[in-house]
Amino acid sequence: MRAQIYSLVKSGQHSIPSIFHALSISGERRDRNSIIVDMLVLEYARRSNAALAMEAFDRARDYGFRLSPLSCNPLLSLMVKEGRLESVEKVYRQMIRGRIEPNLMTFNMVINGLCRAGKLQRAADLFDDMKSWGLLPSVVTYNTLIHGHCKMGRTGKMYKAETVLKDMVSKQVHPNVITFNTLIDGHCKDGNFPSAMKLFTEMKQRGGLCAEGKVDDALEMLEEMRGSAVEPNIVTYNSFINGYCKKGMLAEAKGMLDDALKLGLAPNVITYNTLIDGYCRSGKMEDACELHGSVFSKEFPPNISTYNSLILGFCQSGDMKRVSKVLNEMEENGVKADRVTYNELIGSLCMQGEPKKALKLLDEMLEIGLSPSHVTYNILMDGFCKEGNLRASLNLRSRMEKMENVQM
Repeated sequence: MRAQIYSLVKSGQHSIPSIFHALSISGERRDRNSIIVDMLVLEYARRSNAALAMEAFDRARDYGFRLSPLSCNPLLSLMVKEGRLESVEKVYRQMIRGRIEPNLMTFNMVINGLCRAGKLQRAADLFDDMKSWGLLPSVVTYNTLIHGHCKMGRTGKMYKAETVLKDMVSKQVHPNVITFNTLIDGHCKDGNFPSAMKLFTEMKQRGGLCAEGKVDDALEMLEEMRGSAVEPNIVTYNSFINGYCKKGMLAEAKGMLDDALKLGLAPNVITYNTLIDGYCRSGKMEDACELHGSVFSKEFPPNISTYNSLILGFCQSGDMKRVSKVLNEMEENGVKADRVTYNELIGSLCMQGEPKKALKLLDEMLEIGLSPSHVTYNILMDGFCKEGNLRASLNLRSRMEKMENVQM
């Protein structure tokens, strides 16, 4: 039967209404047809066909076919993946109304969708609802809530994240490296290095026995978390390096890189790009170039983010010869300029009082199929305004409004 469903979906020759109508008049038992529909929704979801998967899900209810988590969970996963967060809530509500019993995976995905949508209170309410279904939150559930507070929360977000961690430990659910990395990253982005560093230090000293962000109850929690073998990894170090770079604390950022290397951790392109970007934004171009030259090779190539950081740094210092060298290296390595690259070059030309030359780069973007953003147009309009050419600025505004593919 699975092969037949696969062929039916792959062919695309039959509409969902026609399939459902054929099933309803087939004379087969409703429970057997429900299994077929379950597999149909599952196959659409596995093929990432969100529109047809949702249509089949909706039609199933209209025809009285009963689905199961077998199809609903992959559908929820697809909706979260594609950012269709309203559909996540819709599917969940219809599951409950249709008496389709959710399982742990269902709750984890719906909570994830709600957190991504910034609906943290709704996610917390759903977290509490799990108990009424006889389900206990897993480390994934807790990590999702912690991540939601760290990334989407507002005032007091880290306090709320730490409260979730405290509840997690009290329920004897052991935090893992994702838990700690999320909290450390949240503290670093808040500029709260003491809390982040205390977490980090405990991870290193205890081999994974870590404390919650404020660490007031650290020792008690560490005892409860004993045996949880979680070590800091390169993602942990990347969070610190990023945090220090944002604060302009480049010596500390470089120190974290050195510590990672001493521990035998392998820095990735994000590690080096973050530090290079920090150097470039602070005007330390020689340090940026030295790091770029010492770590990247054919086996470990730089990417567009690496080059964009260098271009930004040289543009800020007015060293257009070095900008040209970077662009030539990009071309030699087969790395194509992106929207950020062009925005940096256009901005530099406008700063030098050359908006007409910058305008040619806008035309070049369109020729190679790269959609300008509203930032691109704003930079150019500002450049023409500064030289007193209001007509050119207004023409650009009109041109931007006519473009359907301007990226926000």
